[in-house]
Amino acid sequence: MAGPAVPAVPAVPAVPVWSVDPRTGKQREQVVTEATAEDVDRAVRAAAAAAPALTDRGARSALLRTAAALLEEDAPHIVETADAETALGAPRLNGELARTAYQLRAFADVVDEGAFLDVIIDHADPGAGPVPRPDLRRYKIPLGVVAVYAASNFPLAFSVPGGDTASALAAGCPVVVKAHPGHPATSQLCAAILRRAAAQAGLPEDVVSVVHGFDAGVRLVSHPLVNAAGFTGSISGGRALYDAAAARPRPIPFHGELGSLNPVVVTPAAAAERAEQIGAGLAASFTLSSGQFCTKPGLVLAPAGEPGDRLVTALAEATTAAPAGVLLDARMRERFVAGVRERAALPGVTAPVEPGDGGENAVRAGFLTVAAARLTERGPHDLLTEECFGPVTVVVRYDTDEEVVCVLGRLAGNLTATVHIGDAEASDASAAALVARLTPLAGRVLVNGWPTGVAVAPAQHHGGPYPATTSTSTSVGATAIERWLRPVTYQDTPPALLPPELRDDNPMGIPRRVNGRAQG
Repeated sequence: MAGPAVPAVPAVPAVPVWSVDPRTGKQREQVVTEATAEDVDRAVRAAAAAAPALTDRGARSALLRTAAALLEEDAPHIVETADAETALGAPRLNGELARTAYQLRAFADVVDEGAFLDVIIDHADPGAGPVPRPDLRRYKIPLGVVAVYAASNFPLAFSVPGGDTASALAAGCPVVVKAHPGHPATSQLCAAILRRAAAQAGLPEDVVSVVHGFDAGVRLVSHPLVNAAGFTGSISGGRALYDAAAARPRPIPFHGELGSLNPVVVTPAAAAERAEQIGAGLAASFTLSSGQFCTKPGLVLAPAGEPGDRLVTALAEATTAAPAGVLLDARMRERFVAGVRERAALPGVTAPVEPGDGGENAVRAGFLTVAAARLTERGPHDLLTEECFGPVTVVVRYDTDEEVVCVLGRLAGNLTATVHIGDAEASDASAAALVARLTPLAGRVLVNGWPTGVAVAPAQHHGGPYPATTSTSTSVGATAIERWLRPVTYQDTPPALLPPELRDDNPMGIPRRVNGRAQG
């Protein structure tokens, strides 16, 4: 006799991922469907299986260089797709694609040179004190599969083919990228190019893969085969993933870039000498790309009095001339409009140029002003010390140096901190003291410049104290590779069992330090 029928398990409907035009708010096309738990597991396991192939440094270098070339070959298609999804414009996106290709090649150079392995050899010394020293050989090895969470505001340079992916691949780590929902078509296009580059370099395509969907991102950071993660985004989203990474049975490093106010201090001497120039420069910086840079100056301490008034006047003229712009998506636009409205309603806050709704899915650039005394004690004005994503900045007018010190003391960590000084202050002790006071607040300190624009260079540091980042590392520049490596030391190991990088004959020509002396 037949048993009772087993009820059918209903299929979980696939969740579509749409590409949306932020200029109109209309859906462009369905790109993919959100990754299921099985999809995420499959991607991570495939990446882990591909990891051994990345031990070949020559293949890694070839992958990075080939990816750069293929991105440049397909530049018109990539830029067209990215602009349709982000409204960032072709000039900005062409520049970003050039930067993306440059940083891929820069990491290929890092791989070829080999100094990132940080090879240190101390030969055995039986006569060393206080105890004999064994033979010790140290270098760095890749962590394994890296999860990368793409940024909204850089669909190329901080997304699928961006710096986190490039540095992880350079370190020898396969990558699974959680695509940002703001540019899924661009993400798929770039992922296909990277996978094609891997194949041309003789590597498994699965050294790079992409998943979509919020749940996929949560599952990714929790997968037992993921060994590190890189994130660029909001404080709330980044902190949730950071906590999830720490709560795993085996916690993993989480390198998150979360949020930054990027304070600027203008000294009275600087305002007296070039108020108009500073005002115009500030407007250009905080309205750049509709204020959608992580290094946008969001709070500016300017002196009270006539020089500061001239600065504000120049700032108002330049800001008024800035065209309305479209933010990356409707959600960001809503948050910006609500955020500036809430800030403008605070007691004592004025809006010389009112930021807000620009009509037809656009936003209007503007700035707020407030007396420094409002920020010297905790209260509702603390809101002004929090990042507001979009084209707005807050000008804090101060009367005394003590007010500057007090306001700076209220700020959390930042990516950048800037000071504008007068010509005679370049060798002044008070200016040096101000620079020293800004240094604990940020990972990059600027003098007489603007923080928007991050040069891709070996000495660059794009990071800072929390909440700017969740670690002390950088996401831009050659040392970004260090996030995905860990050191290991071999003691009294026979030469035939050593990695080639640690053998005395140095067959790979790696720069290293032997018995305290630099070689190579």
